[in-house]
Amino acid sequence: MERMNMEDGIDIRPNNTLLARTFFWMFLGLLGTGIVAWYTYATGMFETIMTEGFFWGILATQLIVVLLFSFLFMKLPAIVVGIMFFTYAFLTGLTFSSIFYLYELGSIAYIFVGTSGLFGVLGFIGYTTKADLSRWGNILFPALIIGIIMSVVNMFMGNSILQLGLTWVMLIVFCGLVIYDLNKLKNLQNQEGVDQSKLHIHAAMMLYLDFINIFIRLLWLFGKRR
Repeated sequence: MERMNMEDGIDIRPNNTLLARTFFWMFLGLLGTGIVAWYTYATGMFETIMTEGFFWGILATQLIVVLLFSFLFMKLPAIVVGIMFFTYAFLTGLTFSSIFYLYELGSIAYIFVGTSGLFGVLGFIGYTTKADLSRWGNILFPALIIGIIMSVVNMFMGNSILQLGLTWVMLIVFCGLVIYDLNKLKNLQNQEGVDQSKLHIHAAMMLYLDFINIFIRLLWLFGKRR
């Protein structure tokens, strides 16, 4: 439904162009990750990455890139932000190639399709709901931080029951973030003071991260291992 606030003359119609650009960038990011992951696996490059000790360096670089993206997004020009987005996507592809060693190809494909369907439903809910979801961030982000910390701790503990619980919790958190992020995108698209030229890149990164993390959790829970 198209709506116009006639009192103040501000157009508050959904910006379908912004949404399309956001999902196009997200698609390119996922495509880049998939291509790099398959190439790294097929050529045996991942074995070199592991044996030569590059894996942790790549993870550290990913963390640096995403932190720079988050904290410097407003100050950096759009082209730099775009380069950082694709850099992160390609680096993720290098580490993601490990899933081809751990899971059957058919299982990976099924989980990817399932993730896409779930993501679409959650995104539709977030973008179309009229409810105020601004308070969700006060719950989701602390839960995300706690979940990440507990996951790191459990890497040393190796508790399988805790890992199962954390996987479900993080899955729920990222599902909630899809709804929250799409709703936030809808609200930001006409807000004054927001650089609309870069907004789709930031939104694409957030949704890309949501999708990747949901896929990882579903694969861990339901994927068929080799």
